[in-house]
Amino acid sequence: MKNEKKIKAYPFPVYFWPAFILSVGGFADSIYLSISHYRVYTDIGYSSFCAISKSINCDTVSQSPYSILLGVPVPVWGVLGYLVFLLMLVNAKGEWHRQKNGWAVLQLIALFFSLYSVVLAFISTYYVHSYCIMCILSYGINLLLLFYIWIIRKRFYLPSLCIGLRQDILLLWRNSITRWSAGLIFSMMLVAIIAFPSYWQYSAELPLGTLATGITDDGHPWIGASHPKLEITEYTDYLCFQCRKMHRYLRRLVARYPDDIRIVHRHFPMDHAINPLVKEPFHNGSGKMAILALYANEQGKFWQVNDILFEKGSKREEVDLRELALQTGVDLSGMRKALSERTDLQMLLAKDIWAGMKLDITGTPAYVIEGNVYLAQIPPEIIRKVIH
Repeated sequence: MKNEKKIKAYPFPVYFWPAFILSVGGFADSIYLSISHYRVYTDIGYSSFCAISKSINCDTVSQSPYSILLGVPVPVWGVLGYLVFLLMLVNAKGEWHRQKNGWAVLQLIALFFSLYSVVLAFISTYYVHSYCIMCILSYGINLLLLFYIWIIRKRFYLPSLCIGLRQDILLLWRNSITRWSAGLIFSMMLVAIIAFPSYWQYSAELPLGTLATGITDDGHPWIGASHPKLEITEYTDYLCFQCRKMHRYLRRLVARYPDDIRIVHRHFPMDHAINPLVKEPFHNGSGKMAILALYANEQGKFWQVNDILFEKGSKREEVDLRELALQTGVDLSGMRKALSERTDLQMLLAKDIWAGMKLDITGTPAYVIEGNVYLAQIPPEIIRKVIH
């Protein structure tokens, strides 16, 4: 019977330092993703460097409801997770020459990181239909961390995972410093779940009651100044994230300068069922939402319905016509007919879309100011000319 030969291991630092560098990289990546997530929701002009296309777009992933876990952004959990991993990794290294403990717990954490990475990759593929480059980087880091911790445990013949976990947990529990540290980490997690600010939720009511509203000679609803210094014609989609951000920004701007700025609304739903520019399913249902808004305009309730539709769009909720009628006073049977029978409203919507296409608008939001078209946002200098 042949004796099994032990695999000769390289010195411990050869395995440790790659794991340490990977952990630092994951920590830095999570900080970047946390900042990016915050700016996506709060900075009107922000666009991350990896917002490259429909399928490769970090901003689209951040806008997904799956970017929030237990009321906290996923990358914030990443910051906390990598910090814990780093502290445990450094502690395990410090104890290496005395006792080789902590590595089973590290392997379990790395395994959890890797499994969650697989879940997030699945969600990106089948639900979000878009990928984040920096998220993919974190997936790779997690898998490599799992590999390096496994290699360390294998090369230096540490106990099996179950035995190692039992030993690690007993030693950690006997150490008062680690007990206090674990309690502190748990408290931080609990505080984050309870008190983390929900900056991604746009729930504050928009100013409306005191603002002047009307209809242009062409039949389009406007809000703001009766005799404006600046008129902005917007082409938007109720399921467009950037449209929603700009909607809130412009409404507050008009409320602040009600005698200077006017917003004229036109529809440009990126719905393949009604927009000839859209060849594949995208923003399904935004065309029907636009029809409802056109009917509300006939009823003199456009801006109330407009706000509700943007709110529904942010949550990807189906519009409950009965609830909408109760909230706004718009006729329920009229809304039902608008969606099923009113070809004249469909023609009005088609006119908005064709008007946008004549201006070479290919996406939303788009803004027309003095004949110039601006996509996604309005140059700050244009606003400054009016408010200063």
